[in-house]
Amino acid sequence: MNMKIKSPTTNRGRRLVLASAGALIASPWVHAQGSATGPVRLVVPFTPGTGIDLIAREVGPGLATRFKRPFVVDNKAGASGNIGTQEVVRAAPDGSTLLVSVNTLVMNRALFPKAGFDPLTDLEPVSLTSWGQLILVASIRSGIDSMQALLARARAQPGTLNYASPGAGTPHHLAMELLKDRAKVSLTHISYRGTAPAVTDILGGQVDVMFLPIHVALQQVRAGKLKALAISSDKENPLLPGVPPLRTQNLGELNVDMWYGVFAPARTPRPQIEALNKALGEILKLPEVAKSFETQGMTPAHSTPEEFSRLVTADAKRWADLIKAQGITAE
Repeated sequence: MNMKIKSPTTNRGRRLVLASAGALIASPWVHAQGSATGPVRLVVPFTPGTGIDLIAREVGPGLATRFKRPFVVDNKAGASGNIGTQEVVRAAPDGSTLLVSVNTLVMNRALFPKAGFDPLTDLEPVSLTSWGQLILVASIRSGIDSMQALLARARAQPGTLNYASPGAGTPHHLAMELLKDRAKVSLTHISYRGTAPAVTDILGGQVDVMFLPIHVALQQVRAGKLKALAISSDKENPLLPGVPPLRTQNLGELNVDMWYGVFAPARTPRPQIEALNKALGEILKLPEVAKSFETQGMTPAHSTPEEFSRLVTADAKRWADLIKAQGITAE
């Protein structure tokens, strides 16, 4: 067998080539966000404890590990999410400021046309992170024990039943407006400043029904303090077996699932977007992340930036059409 003996010079040259190749491979992780090593802000435009906040705090450590820099959750609540969103829109497109948001983002586009920014052009979609389900619940005092009972009473007594939301233009609000539109029924909207007071009043019987995220309603439903009527997912959720999906009610298209995702300021360099997207894809596959999401009624999901952009654009049109048809305002 012939063997070639490599000279020290050849071996040294090979090591240099490998080192250079390694640097190129590592560059999307270490250098895609420039040479900066300072903290990256994950701006959450709502209060701590929300589903969006949970997502940011779950993916932050994994991003910090991969990019070798801190990722810090920064809650900037107010104006239905517009305050935090605007802060990201105005941030430098250098990878140091990101937005973690929900489909409220595109609902606001139609509700607040004078907000001073357009999420479809002033933000760069990075990746979908998850889907969240809403559950339609009724106060025990209302006596409503099924979806059929709710619709029957709403048709027999138009406008006498009321429903709550944590604010005009929230997914909870627009989900009910979509249900009203499809079922051709009338219920009176009561808008609250946040989820907590709305939940307090539906538990007390001052409110008849409302949509709530699973993680908010779950404990109350299991304790028998709220009655679950339907869930927004296409199939039953294992956290609430026996609660029928809305699509089984023969009311047409009733998809009110909430998408969650990460955005960057417009004009953020493409290599940064791709590196962030790849990192998020890896993090969302981790069993511990999936378990944390699922206990909150969310399903991890990843997408390319292009797929996420198409979803955001289509959803913006869908909710804008509903807002216009129902004459919904943010007041």
